[in-house]
Amino acid sequence: MPLQGASSPQTRAIVNGMKLALEQGGSRAGEHKINFVSLDNSTAQAGTWTPEATSANARKAAQDDATAVYLGEFNSGAAAVSIPVLNEAGVPQISPANTAVGLTVDEPGATSGEPDKYYPSGERTYTRIVARDSIKGPAMVTVMKEDGCTKVQLTNDKEVYGAGLAEAIENAAGESGLDVISNEGIDKNAPNYRSLAQKSAAAGADCFAFSGITGNNAVQLFKDFAAAIPNAKLYGPDGVCESGFVDPKEGGIPAEVASRFKCTSPTLPTSELPPEGQEFFTSYAKKYGEKSPDPYAIYGYEAMRLALDAIQRSGTGERADVLKALFATKDRDSVLGTYSIDENGDTTLTDLAIESVENGKLKFEKVVKGAAP
Repeated sequence: MPLQGASSPQTRAIVNGMKLALEQGGSRAGEHKINFVSLDNSTAQAGTWTPEATSANARKAAQDDATAVYLGEFNSGAAAVSIPVLNEAGVPQISPANTAVGLTVDEPGATSGEPDKYYPSGERTYTRIVARDSIKGPAMVTVMKEDGCTKVQLTNDKEVYGAGLAEAIENAAGESGLDVISNEGIDKNAPNYRSLAQKSAAAGADCFAFSGITGNNAVQLFKDFAAAIPNAKLYGPDGVCESGFVDPKEGGIPAEVASRFKCTSPTLPTSELPPEGQEFFTSYAKKYGEKSPDPYAIYGYEAMRLALDAIQRSGTGERADVLKALFATKDRDSVLGTYSIDENGDTTLTDLAIESVENGKLKFEKVVKGAAP
């Protein structure tokens, strides 16, 4: 996880969820004693993940004979770096957060050579427990159309996640008749985006959507577009559907911008979760003193629970057997609901929550049913 920079509120919540699951399991998976090692793939200078740190982490895990499962990455771009390293070593991998299409399938949003280029061994070793962007993109378009959007200015942060999701959004918009003015890749280091925002206003944009993460200057981007197009509705994905973006006390968008903003989140509200999911939030609050943790905390928890379950089901705890058990996961009752892992490594859970913002906090609006292309 990138434990430094703008993503750290989310990633620390994920790590806390993992630690809670391991503690509740008595640090064991069947007869196997489990040790948890938290690795940081960010640097203080970068304020986000770096390819160098990610690669070093993956090599460290791959070269350690005791490594049974690798939990990560948080960023899809980082996964593109770590998957091939871990794949060659046969290390099972579970991501609690990656959504880039091309990591697992060749669907709209994937690039040339994906996903095969990530698996040099020829065998899949990577799984994830969140829905991929080819499911999320159409869901975002559905919400924009329901809200009356006619002309959307789409932007992305040029990373694997942001660029891939933007392509999935653009593709879904074309199929549904929603006009996307353009899909612009932004410079995350730009001081402002006023020129692009004014250009969009002149083109008649009535809605604005960003595909990317908070750490790539998302707050400045939304402030500039909100000012240039005063009546535009504003949208973002799970990459900005978090406290670091929506809470001004944490450097997030101001209230007047937040009042026009909606985002997609893979985490359903407690009322929509099974009893185990509701109990998670009670346990998390008791452990960490936080009643409303970042939505991804529960994904960290389930990633660890799935890892422990796969190790136990493997019998031996050896990587090859854990990998077989992981991909044999079927109809698993979990805090997220009942799901399976398919042959590509994807979860069968596809429902998404639509969130708005109230007093610097995310507020559940409704569930959108996701469906694979």
